[in-house]
Amino acid sequence: MIDLKRNSKKELVIANGLRKKSSSTYSPNQKKDFKISRGKFFNFLLCKRCFYLDRIKGLESPGVPGWSLNETTDLLLKKEFDYCRDRQVPHRLFIANKLDNLVPFYHEEIDNWRDSLHKGLVHRYKNTNIILTGGIDDIWQNKISKKLIIVDYKSQAKLGRVDKINYLEDPYHDGYKIQMDFYAYLLLGMGFKLDSMSYFLVCNAKRDDDRFDKTLNFDEYLIPYRWNIDWIEKKIEEMIHVMNSFDVPPSNQSCKNCAYSEQYAKIVCNPIKVNEVEIQGNLFK
Repeated sequence: MIDLKRNSKKELVIANGLRKKSSSTYSPNQKKDFKISRGKFFNFLLCKRCFYLDRIKGLESPGVPGWSLNETTDLLLKKEFDYCRDRQVPHRLFIANKLDNLVPFYHEEIDNWRDSLHKGLVHRYKNTNIILTGGIDDIWQNKISKKLIIVDYKSQAKLGRVDKINYLEDPYHDGYKIQMDFYAYLLLGMGFKLDSMSYFLVCNAKRDDDRFDKTLNFDEYLIPYRWNIDWIEKKIEEMIHVMNSFDVPPSNQSCKNCAYSEQYAKIVCNPIKVNEVEIQGNLFK
């Protein structure tokens, strides 16, 4: 999409493609603490070049609008679970799914942990200056074992019922599993004991209703996922190695951002001729 830069007064300003905040840009081999969010870690897994240009070179990628309906669903769900959290009683979904031994986890930091923009879960990676962060949707607790259960809300609007068995086999949902693994890694690093099972609470808006009538109806699904953190530290080490390098890493050949940037540069940059053969510029060699 086309994204125009505006200031705090919503006035159009000149876009230079670079980030303003120095705190969001990492210098190779710097000693000062630097935060890497769950989203930025996921970007590294998708394309090392895009991650490097963003975090180390300070390029500001075009933004995308927020999904206000999804955010509203999340907000209302949190209100529901907070009502049960304050009273330490099972939520209606727990009872319906025979999980009445669960309650929403009560902790004085829960609101901070859910604030993905400013706080979130926080864990220093070993003895490095890399601070890993991630904003969760919710945490439940098994009243018997006292172990914590990570929960992530997913709002969508797909025709028909959700296939609970194959939901996480969809390649487009691979990021969901990575997200849950990352949260588990942070919470374990913070000293909490976790249940081996986590849950995705999928809210699917019903598109086959007869009419809107100012109401969106949802079906709710609890989809279990057994988190796995065995792979994470290897990837964090790779990420830190890339961050401390002065060389721009190769791109993911399937990265549409990199492909678009290369084609854009070929068209915009003035081509040169060698032996009467026109040669386009290439920013990625």
